[in-house]
Amino acid sequence: MSHPRSILVLGAGELGMAMLRSLARRTAGMPGVSLAALLRPAALESTDPAKRRDVDELRSLSIELVPGDLAAQSEDELAGQFRRFDTVISCTGFVGGKGVQLKLARAALAAGVERYFPWQFGVDYDVIGRGSAQDLFDEQLDVRALLRAQQRTEWVIVSTGMFTSFLFEPSFGVVNRERDTVHALGSWDNAVTVTTADDIGMLTTEIVFAAPRIANEIVYVAGDTVTYRQLADALDAWRGVPVQRAEWSVPYLRDELAAQPDDSLRKYRVVFAEGAGVSWEPARTFNAQRGIAVCGMTQWMRENLPVVDGVTV
Repeated sequence: MSHPRSILVLGAGELGMAMLRSLARRTAGMPGVSLAALLRPAALESTDPAKRRDVDELRSLSIELVPGDLAAQSEDELAGQFRRFDTVISCTGFVGGKGVQLKLARAALAAGVERYFPWQFGVDYDVIGRGSAQDLFDEQLDVRALLRAQQRTEWVIVSTGMFTSFLFEPSFGVVNRERDTVHALGSWDNAVTVTTADDIGMLTTEIVFAAPRIANEIVYVAGDTVTYRQLADALDAWRGVPVQRAEWSVPYLRDELAAQPDDSLRKYRVVFAEGAGVSWEPARTFNAQRGIAVCGMTQWMRENLPVVDGVTV
């Protein structure tokens, strides 16, 4: 098959919407190619203005809206929905809780879809390995093992690093704009790879339609790879006012996690502080090798950080 005929995207959150917009642009001039999104019935029927805008936008893009609940439905029920699509791309994130990613992978295999893109838009789970501070990552390795153990369904894993916006998320704590502070996770020389949701959608679309066909491999992409020192320096330069700097060591972050062992953000901080599997050289990425322009961290800051009285806040 030269290109997919029917594509189903699971979820329409930040990444799902970016993915669907990009796929819609790419397939608009392709006769015989259909695009669908699986959304919870509650989202389809919601009166929330933001959700209504997203649903209306998807309809305006001629995207079929398929009702479904990935957490509540059984593997067999999901397989029944997946069966009429040859490509399934999961943009669900971890919100469904433990077991959902493995259930989706099993459903895709049971449905006999030709190609499956699991929710692995993040770090390099193979390098991190089992038993990390973020226990959800072990299931990601289970998904990889399941896909690698069979040959009927092609799979593609897109490793993106952290969403660029998450690096600046107040709850994550790396950039604390209220206190004008940057916290280094583990060390100032630790690096993190970041990619915007829009670029992940665009690059995944390029991977879907790439020739020669990409199958049964991990594809690395990156908007940027920066150390926490480079992050602080970039904020200094952009703000024109130095930020305060504080290092959160691995032992400190492990103690913080021990105090609240169910705190997902504290789990993430430990993983990123340990530094394994969370960054890679941009030169080795799909976008660099294909000469595809992406949004770097500094550009994201210019476009997204608010400025008050000439100072970035």
